[in-house]
Amino acid sequence: MRLPSSAHTARSWRIHELTPDFRLEDVWALPTPGGPDDFPDLVRQFAAGDPASGLPGIARLLWNLRFKVGELLGWDDSKTGVGSRVPTLRERLPADLREVPSGPVFDSLPFTSLYLLENEFAAEIANRTMHGVMHLGWVAVQDGGYRGQMAVLVKPNGVLGSAYMAAIKPFRYLVVYPAAMRQIEAVWRSRSARRARPRAASASPSV
Repeated sequence: MRLPSSAHTARSWRIHELTPDFRLEDVWALPTPGGPDDFPDLVRQFAAGDPASGLPGIARLLWNLRFKVGELLGWDDSKTGVGSRVPTLRERLPADLREVPSGPVFDSLPFTSLYLLENEFAAEIANRTMHGVMHLGWVAVQDGGYRGQMAVLVKPNGVLGSAYMAAIKPFRYLVVYPAAMRQIEAVWRSRSARRARPRAASASPSV
């Protein structure tokens, strides 16, 4: 479910210190209910994700098309990325965040982890169109549990970047994000079921 911007801006996330010149593009409530200690599993799930194979149907087609176009036009060349076209946001980290783990290495997605805290994680990406940040948080909900929350922050690269972000917006909202949320939920449910089985077995009475 898409959330208002205040769901992100009203919280005292550390990412605010690093991204004053970035635009908050989206905030989403993730279908990942859990307990207070489940956030590392959410981060690992995102780092291991591969939308090119995990997304269904047209969403996967659009995802693959984006990267095929990027390959043809040179949008994703190494010289357009973090550390080349733009400096890494790690250079903006305050001293205390430099001492914490940066987070996992992504298996497929072209993100680089920035920092990992007990309830907050951030990773960055850059190409010829934009410099972006994916921010994950672990938030308490009214039923006493917790769930994930994702924010996307971007700094478009000039006219090309602004035009690109405007052009893909309808596809993101109508196709890619709904499919991605269903995939996130399915993987999270599978993970929860695997964790529940050993507990159920151990609770079974001996005969």
